Amino acid sequence: MIHSALHRQPVALDRNHHRTLRLRLPVDLAAAAGTLNACFLHGAEFAQACLEYPIVFVRAGADAEGRSAVAPMAVLGLTRDENLYLRPDGGWAAQYLPAALRVYPFALAQVDAEQAALCIDRAYAGLSETEGEPLFEADGSPSELVQRMQQQLPELEAEVQRTRRGCERLMELDLLREMRLDISQDNGPTLRVDGFLAVDEEKLLALPDATLAELQRSGLLRLIHAHQLSMAHLRRLAERRAARAAAH
Repeated sequence: MIHSALHRQPVALDRNHHRTLRLRLPVDLAAAAGTLNACFLHGAEFAQACLEYPIVFVRAGADAEGRSAVAPMAVLGLTRDENLYLRPDGGWAAQYLPAALRVYPFALAQVDAEQAALCIDRAYAGLSETEGEPLFEADGSPSELVQRMQQQLPELEAEVQRTRRGCERLMELDLLREMRLDISQDNGPTLRVDGFLAVDEEKLLALPDATLAELQRSGLLRLIHAHQLSMAHLRRLAERRAARAAAH
């Protein structure tokens, strides 16, 4: 999946054009995600991510049939271009790193219904012709690094597709509603956080028993509960933001 705020210049990896390209490891998260204020999550990540990140839903255009689509995101910052999980030393201030960042600068782009292309973000400063792990061997075959990505990314994309289907079900049941959070600041105006959706508790509780049982069997109810648990981290993000401002 191409994450437009993360993959700024995704191009299909090509053995001819990128034969001499190398990647410096580990990936510099400050360079990759220093201004990333939200990161896509797939459903299998919710159990771990909810312990450290707020998980919300955002509007993501329309699906192939023209219906409104949403996507789950880990909130990293409360304002534009703000990442409160990036420490001053460039380290990550959480034990769990979202999958999209773990495989960066690689991503998988769907070419058509049956084909996908392995892509790399050419905007990432850690790519070089002289330093780092090679992407291709001298004979043009994929390096071990690229082979790992060729194995991992289709598995990740399968999780993305399962997550999309789950989000479609939430929309069908009309369980999501627009949310707004007003956060008081000691030395400034109230910070308003909006533009996201969350599960409506009243609508969830009003669902018929058969529908709740269906959500339980499909695993979607578990994801809903993880999302609800995670929302407490929005306030903690505000506290982190205030602490960072005080330090400066």
